[in-house]
Amino acid sequence: MDQPCYQGTQLVAKTDPSAGHRGLTAFIVERDMKGVTTGDIRGKLGVRAGSTGWIAMQDVEVPAENRLGEEGEGFYIAMSCLDNGRYTVAAGATGLIRACLEDSIKYARERKTFGKPIGEHQLIKQKIAYMQQWYDAARLMVLHVGWLKNMGIRNTRETSMAKWFATEHSVKAALEAVQIHGAYGFSDEYDVERYLRNSKGAVIYKGTSEIHQLMQADYALGYRHDRPLRCEMPAYDAAYWQAKAVSA
Repeated sequence: MDQPCYQGTQLVAKTDPSAGHRGLTAFIVERDMKGVTTGDIRGKLGVRAGSTGWIAMQDVEVPAENRLGEEGEGFYIAMSCLDNGRYTVAAGATGLIRACLEDSIKYARERKTFGKPIGEHQLIKQKIAYMQQWYDAARLMVLHVGWLKNMGIRNTRETSMAKWFATEHSVKAALEAVQIHGAYGFSDEYDVERYLRNSKGAVIYKGTSEIHQLMQADYALGYRHDRPLRCEMPAYDAAYWQAKAVSA
């Protein structure tokens, strides 16, 4: 469960065990409901500033008014939520690539060996060039998905691609950043060791890299097609949200 400070969490449960994924229904489970227990997860490799928790339930009764959507739509609601969650993960990973790039450029300009900045050595240049390429590509993918979302256009494939590419390359960028920093990169004297720890989780949650590889292959081969949803995400309405901001 992400961020246990939230009052409620989304739960997908079987309401018709004989109907496969069509027998799943989504609910909001509130933390103060009888039988709900939550707690923090400690000892994570990275993303330690982000609150992550666990939830346990014993004989919890959830009222019908806490249902999301219609009965049997739980699978589709969960998949729709992944489209949004994967987008934020892709954006975060893109920012991590940028941080690795900026910190590596700064260090490469300051650190000197053999009488000159290490940035003048060809293999350091190669690492910087790769990180710049990865950042530019990931940024364009994230911006493209953001535009699709603002237009109200289905973006499951594009979001998956952005999440897969950005997270995989954030790990690569962090490894290169540590390498550029040398022994300093292996200590907490510089931020790059934290970037490496933070990068690893994103290739696992919101769909592992392996899942996204299969998704992209199925799209390319024509085995996977996005069918219309009962409730599509609406296009961005600037006037509506500006009025909301003023009223707040």
